[in-house]
Amino acid sequence: MSRVIIQKSQQYFSESEKHLVIQDYLASKLSKQFIWQKYTGALKEHGTLLKWMRQLGYATAVIKKQNGNIATKRNIMAKKQAYEQDFATLQLEKRILDLEKQLKEAELKAIAFSTMVDIAEKEFKIPIRKKLNTKP
Repeated sequence: MSRVIIQKSQQYFSESEKHLVIQDYLASKLSKQFIWQKYTGALKEHGTLLKWMRQLGYATAVIKKQNGNIATKRNIMAKKQAYEQDFATLQLEKRILDLEKQLKEAELKAIAFSTMVDIAEKEFKIPIRKKLNTKP
C-alpha cells in the first residue's frame, strides 16, 4: 500500500490528512521529527503530531508506542547487567582457581623443603631446625 506524501507550505491539514500522518507515524518506527519533515518539509514539528493525536483520540496508541520503546530499553539494560554480572562472576571464578593453584604450589614447596631438611639432618647428623624452647 503506497501512501501519498502531502507536503504543504501553509501547514494546514484536513482531519483525514492528520489521520494519514498519524497512522504513518504509528505504523513506522520512525521519529515524529522525521515523519513531520516527510509530510511538511519543515525541520521541527514542535509537538504538533502529539497535539493532533490527543485531539483525534490517538493518545493511548502513543502511550503504547512510548511504553514499547521504554520496555525495549529496559530489556536491553537488563541483558547488559546480566552480561556484566556473568562476566564478573567468571572473573571471580578464574581468580579463585588461580589462588587455589598458588596454594597447592606453596604447600608442595613447604613439603619439599621440610623433606630436604629431614634428609640433610639424617645424612650430615647436624641439627638444622631451630629448637622452640631455646633461650637466647
